[in-house]
Amino acid sequence: MTADEVRRYLEFYQDLGVKTVFRREAAAGTAIEPHVEATPVQAPALPTLEPAGDTLLKILEDIGDCKRCRLHEGRNKLVFGTGNEQAKLVFVGEGPGADEDEQGLPFVGRAGQLLTQMIEGTARKEGIPLERRDVYICNVVKCRPPENRTPQPDEMEICGQFLYRQLQAIRPKAICALGSTAAKALLGTKEGVTRLRGKWQRWRDIPVMVTYHPSYLLRPYNQNAKKEAWEDLKKVLHYVYD
Repeated sequence: MTADEVRRYLEFYQDLGVKTVFRREAAAGTAIEPHVEATPVQAPALPTLEPAGDTLLKILEDIGDCKRCRLHEGRNKLVFGTGNEQAKLVFVGEGPGADEDEQGLPFVGRAGQLLTQMIEGTARKEGIPLERRDVYICNVVKCRPPENRTPQPDEMEICGQFLYRQLQAIRPKAICALGSTAAKALLGTKEGVTRLRGKWQRWRDIPVMVTYHPSYLLRPYNQNAKKEAWEDLKKVLHYVYD
């Protein structure tokens, strides 16, 4: 493994929130050689993090009939993503719900309808010619968690490799992270949406705006959050499309 490959794997696990790397000790009386050429090291059993010429189709083929974590056990359909494969803006949510699991498409239930209204309504008011089909929408995990629970860290880690490849293949001008799970997956932070929203963050070299998940905005007691989410979206749309 070259030094560049080692760096890329370390960056990948850092993005997933891994803070500690353990080093295997050599047997007693055996020196650890500093040159990796002398002792070949097998790379982790992951797909290439950023394959040359990677495409969304290739990523979907690599996922296949995924059974890498427990979420596949209750899955009806895998939910990969939808929208413009050359989009300047990508929305990342948490995971599929019941409607998404049934149709195999992200954000098609009540939360998805609200997201569509937010995108198209805000764009129209701001004089930006944009429809939902012009952006790309995906989730951190591709299978529905039981009872719509929050994805577990190991589930996010396994699916995270494919999310990162999706983002690298599209190379959008900006990413909008919907909710705390998406923010944690992209930024490796424990801070909540309230603290993160409204300010630009960064995933690798791509600007990220964190805002509330549409399902949170559907709750009747979150009217102030609705106004804040619209402001966040206005900021994103003007940055990307002005």
